[in-house]
Amino acid sequence: MREHAHRGLLLALALATGMGGAVEAGGDDASLVVHEWGTFTSVAGADGLPVAWRPLGGESDLPRFVHEVVRETQARAWPASRRPPGTKAQMKALVRMETPVVYFYSDRPLTASVSVTFPEGWITEWYPKARSVGAGIAWGPVDVRPGAADALPVDAEPSPYYEARETDAAPLRVAGATGPEHEKFLFYRGVGNLEPPLFVRLEARRLVVRRPARGIAQVIVFESREGKVGFGVHRLERAQTIVPRPPLDATVGAASSALQDLLLAQGLYPREAEAMLDTWRASWFEDGLRAFYIVPRALTDAVLPLSLSPRPAQLVRVLVARTEIVTPEMEEAFRREIATLGAAAEDVHAAAAALVRDRGRFAEPILRRLRARSKDEALQHRIDALIAAMESAPPGPVASR
Repeated sequence: MREHAHRGLLLALALATGMGGAVEAGGDDASLVVHEWGTFTSVAGADGLPVAWRPLGGESDLPRFVHEVVRETQARAWPASRRPPGTKAQMKALVRMETPVVYFYSDRPLTASVSVTFPEGWITEWYPKARSVGAGIAWGPVDVRPGAADALPVDAEPSPYYEARETDAAPLRVAGATGPEHEKFLFYRGVGNLEPPLFVRLEARRLVVRRPARGIAQVIVFESREGKVGFGVHRLERAQTIVPRPPLDATVGAASSALQDLLLAQGLYPREAEAMLDTWRASWFEDGLRAFYIVPRALTDAVLPLSLSPRPAQLVRVLVARTEIVTPEMEEAFRREIATLGAAAEDVHAAAAALVRDRGRFAEPILRRLRARSKDEALQHRIDALIAAMESAPPGPVASR
């Protein structure tokens, strides 16, 4: 009964606040429909503001055929004033733009020109091949081939990347000097230094949610801890809203259903919503406390302008923002882990690797917050050594969840 109540509340909120307004209708080609989904991930500091982190450290969870930026590519693609620092794993950013995928639906073959601009960030991974990559990406001509039976690339290792193919979208082909590349969508990822439109701060058993501007109607708070999960769906009616930390009395299935309803209310097709959930299930519902909300369409179009020719009859863009919240339990677990850390370099690197193994790419933000809140000089020195080890040689392997 509790799970059905959560789903009904979320659907009512979505309809009452007009959350389906992410659909843009009218265009040059009446047969063309384009849908996009993706995720913006950030880490909240003690004050609720986003903190800089290294979202690309560790081993990638993408297939090897996916194109990715390297140091040499950076030198060619960006002027010095806009060039990301160091290697991909060393890039620090406020936001990780994760797995936007663009689907095309048409009842006839056509060729589209597609580009995305990311003024406050850099594109780091993409597929198929693109004509230009940097503070944005341009694919040039993209052949939309409904009904085609083109073989799609696969890798020997499993990857959540493949889940995005489980839709009714038309196959795509992008030509190039080394031959065409085929996929069911256009895929890209990146990092950026834009501030999220929602700030979340944990205070004891409650969360303070601050919304500087209107446009975000609700937030879903999810927590998984010690094998138990909980979530809450909360309407945001004021600039600041106090919500409880969720009791751990729900199920992952209920939380997944709530998020699915949210995606459907935004205009995604059912198979698209399922594909997005399947892509992110292991990450969205892993241990930790996090908040989810839909990025307002106007903001999506401002920070990530999408150019399409011909203009589709319908364009849907659904970007889910995810804010990771560092909890006292996380800090205490890290404190215990490093309390007996030795001074030897091999001990430091081993401990750094263990922390990254436990908390993935969120290990460094947790360490930095723990250091800022601690008055123990010995602990501060140990944390400095761990962070230096992560900066000099990102420990791994670990999936970049």
